[in-house]
Amino acid sequence: MAADPLSRDEITRYSRHLVLKGMGGGGQQALKAARVLVVGAGGLGSPVIAYLAAAGVGTLGVVDHDTVSLSNLQRQMIHTTESVGVSKADSAGRFVAALNPHVAMMVHAERLTADNAGAILGGYDLVLDGTDNLATRRIVAASAATLGLPLVSGAVSMFDGQVTVFAPGGPAFDALYPAEADDADLPSCEATGILGPLVGVIGTLMAMEAIKLITGIGTPLIGRVLTYDGKDSRFSEFSYS
Repeated sequence: MAADPLSRDEITRYSRHLVLKGMGGGGQQALKAARVLVVGAGGLGSPVIAYLAAAGVGTLGVVDHDTVSLSNLQRQMIHTTESVGVSKADSAGRFVAALNPHVAMMVHAERLTADNAGAILGGYDLVLDGTDNLATRRIVAASAATLGLPLVSGAVSMFDGQVTVFAPGGPAFDALYPAEADDADLPSCEATGILGPLVGVIGTLMAMEAIKLITGIGTPLIGRVLTYDGKDSRFSEFSYS
């Protein structure tokens, strides 16, 4: 469905996009028409939500069952001290409303499960997963694959992070995360810590991939993983199939 024409306020707000070669009015209209779901309003979800809302994604959904904790604020920058104890999804909705009134915000303050994933994801045409456990990631990936939706996936730990895209016709989630992989084998943020700006780096890259997929700009990270070593300031890449 095509989006309504840009208003005068939107033309001014998105002026740097409109003059950008390769984006222009067509790209901005594609963003306005897009329906994007962000799974997780935490470390990775925060920059994703901020940049997609600022970019003018027309309908932005957020699903998260958790509440804001004081220890989140070192890296989850869409939440504030006043948001402690508030639903993360509701807090994200308030942030988006204050940032860009042209974005229709859909708040899903509930846990994503195998039972409700299809109903939630089915209302969108692109999904970004910023969750921190393989069980939820597998549910998101399976539902996205069933619905034929592209999925932007990010992960972080301590000083390092990675981002990739799963899309119809490309390698599946299991090609990168085999069935035998288990959350018990992975270090938790609570146990090992995480450098705050790392989630900004990876989350922003996730938002970039989403915008590319929506507008058709560039080459998405399908079948490729972009990794970032924060300590040595190095990006690298590997392929999977």
